[in-house]
Amino acid sequence: MSRIAKYPVNIPAKVEVSLAGSKIDVKGPLGNLSRDFAGKVKIEKKDNTIVCSAINGDQFSKAMSGTARALVNNMVKGVSEGFSKKLTLVGVGYRAAAQGDSLNLSLGFSHPVVHKMPAGVKVATPTQTEILISGVDRQQVGQVAAEVRAYRPPEPYKGKGVRYADEKVTLKETKKK
Repeated sequence: MSRIAKYPVNIPAKVEVSLAGSKIDVKGPLGNLSRDFAGKVKIEKKDNTIVCSAINGDQFSKAMSGTARALVNNMVKGVSEGFSKKLTLVGVGYRAAAQGDSLNLSLGFSHPVVHKMPAGVKVATPTQTEILISGVDRQQVGQVAAEVRAYRPPEPYKGKGVRYADEKVTLKETKKK
């Protein structure tokens, strides 16, 4: 059995979980998430915990039980606490501004970059050089942050670009004559 699947997922008091066959619905104060776990994993609700286990003993089923447990844990944490990613802009003239459900970026191109946020993801700009992306779905928040970073990733000589707040950029030494 997967080592991570041994541990049950605790359900907080303000979160409701409903199981219908292989589909799980999680409702909490921040939103709703649902996912279908068809196949090799059995998901059971016991008291205030959710237990994921492999249906048969093959290696794929055991691996998927750990994956299912991690996904269910992220769903429960997402609807109760939420997830967020913080990006910073490094460079002269690099600016960000959130307007409704879109993010306007000035990244040194001849044109402004406008990134439309998908449903369920919120964006905020506490300062002109900071971007805070938040939502209930961990995968979606990380994907949006990666897409925004991909517009201008940090370059290795001066470190200019969009980077995660906790990212360390190793600068290269310039060419010597």
